[in-house]
Amino acid sequence: MLFELSTGWKLRMTEEQWDNVQKTLQNIIGSNNYVNWIRPLHFKGVVEGVALFDVPTNFLGNYVEQNFSDVLLTQLSTTTPEIRRIRFQVPTSRSSSVERLGSPPVRAKPDITETMARDDNWPSAPLDKRFTFDTFVVGKPNELAHAAARRVAEGGSVSFNPLFLYGGVGLGKTHLMHAISWEILCRHSDLRVLYLSAEQFMYRFVQALRDRKMMDFKELFRSVDVLMVDDVQFIAGKDSTQEEFFHTFNALVDQNKQIIISADRAPGEIKDLEDRIKSRMQSGLVVDLHPTDYELRLGILQSKVEQHKAQYTDLELDEQVLQFLAMRISTNVRVLEGALTRLFAFASLVGRPINMELTQDCLSDILRASERKITVEEIQRQVSEHYNIRLSDMIGPRRIRTYARPRQVAMYLSKSLTSRSLPEIGRRFGGRDHTTVMHGVKRIEELKLQDGQVAEDLELLRRALEA
Repeated sequence: MLFELSTGWKLRMTEEQWDNVQKTLQNIIGSNNYVNWIRPLHFKGVVEGVALFDVPTNFLGNYVEQNFSDVLLTQLSTTTPEIRRIRFQVPTSRSSSVERLGSPPVRAKPDITETMARDDNWPSAPLDKRFTFDTFVVGKPNELAHAAARRVAEGGSVSFNPLFLYGGVGLGKTHLMHAISWEILCRHSDLRVLYLSAEQFMYRFVQALRDRKMMDFKELFRSVDVLMVDDVQFIAGKDSTQEEFFHTFNALVDQNKQIIISADRAPGEIKDLEDRIKSRMQSGLVVDLHPTDYELRLGILQSKVEQHKAQYTDLELDEQVLQFLAMRISTNVRVLEGALTRLFAFASLVGRPINMELTQDCLSDILRASERKITVEEIQRQVSEHYNIRLSDMIGPRRIRTYARPRQVAMYLSKSLTSRSLPEIGRRFGGRDHTTVMHGVKRIEELKLQDGQVAEDLELLRRALEA
């Protein structure tokens, strides 16, 4: 990267130096601020002590100047003392402006190994190169959402407008949003796809109001081909932002442009969201991403293991670990994936195989947090209600099949869903020996494969306990 100074001599700043400046800024202002406001800047050079930046819009340049110019100048001058001021400018030609952040290479399928630049200045939020359809693990809880997202990503005439995806934290909403963006941009590189969070929409709206640039704002958001807004529940209760969002929504629908929205709950359940916006959102396809079941969580782990093995080629992995994690960490896929990443890193550092002992040591905090949600006593109550027997009979001494089978099911779930040891579980089942618990767990593991009813009972009970 070459910068020319007015003194007539040339100063060379290496890519490594510029990368270090950006890394330092990210640590100082946080990842979200860095990605949204600093990363879109394109460093052009230095003239008479002034660092010149191309910016995609006046809005972004004004925001950075007012909020981050001091810290940016400090870090630049540390590397290049000649820099005394900063100037932001919007290129006169769209084709000469800053790289399009987050855009994939224009190929038949996205190349997730890199992020390529495009010759426009569309200020879409960056896309995660890991979040494509190829890396999305499909199961019953998310198969409808995946199919709808695929259909929209194919492009062509508008299929569902809007497509509204909703579900709890860590269930795959953002992954699907990014996957749709990648796919559309690869299939139809000429389309303007604008992806951002509802919070970013509000910030840009407020800034446009303050700077009296509402016409620029309206032109920006109403000239897209595909608008994607993540976590739309954020604008609930913010009247002015909702007003502008409603008009933007209508303008795009009138132009037959695709809108894709995500939230943490269904439109009708978002408190303080205007009824007219709820009605608009419900006019398209509303799809729920259900909580993951055991099979889907196990599939996600198996998929992630293949990625980790490419990096940690020498590590041994006990398959029981994946089954254990899929059972124990049930509420959030991000936590589940993070636990696996930690396991591989920890095992590599200490030079040990990934087995149950290492898992218990490495993930004790995550497992404790998971345990707090499910107790042996709660399992016993749920199982006795499911089989319509008294709790005292299930944990009592009687061995008739009516009580023995539910007792074994409860023991199996206690072993699977809590970190209690076999002796501890035995004490909670009328003071039974740990070998009795071991026998019960083994028997249910066998029946789960042989008896469809037992397998169904286990899944129903697990869902009820994890709800």
